Amino acid sequence: MRFYTALVHQDENSAYGLTFPDLPGCFAAADDWDGIPAAVTEALDLWFEDAQDVAPASLEQLRQRSDITEALAAGAVLLRVPYVPADTAVERVNITLERGLLHAIDTTAKERGMTRSSFLAMAARHQLTGA
Repeated sequence: MRFYTALVHQDENSAYGLTFPDLPGCFAAADDWDGIPAAVTEALDLWFEDAQDVAPASLEQLRQRSDITEALAAGAVLLRVPYVPADTAVERVNITLERGLLHAIDTTAKERGMTRSSFLAMAARHQLTGA
């Protein structure tokens, strides 16, 4: 998992716009602050489909850039966002859980038409990225 920095800006009565200084052309929009994690995940997944891996710049490096300084002076904020690359390869693992928790996971997964594995993956992704 890597952390990228998003530049978040919002004009009055508009959606939040996000750009990624490390990733030219990568952008996202969210209607409200709570929608940002899902928008970020989608934008980064799409950007990395066609681009090579890019190491994120440090916060100190970004703060030295004039375009970032100008955006911050205009009201934008920097937001550190986690990114878990989309990878369809699966790997078998062995985990240990409390019996009651495992029962609750299995019951909820079944109610949602999911497998235990897909439910655990979804819950982990949500905890890691907020999406």
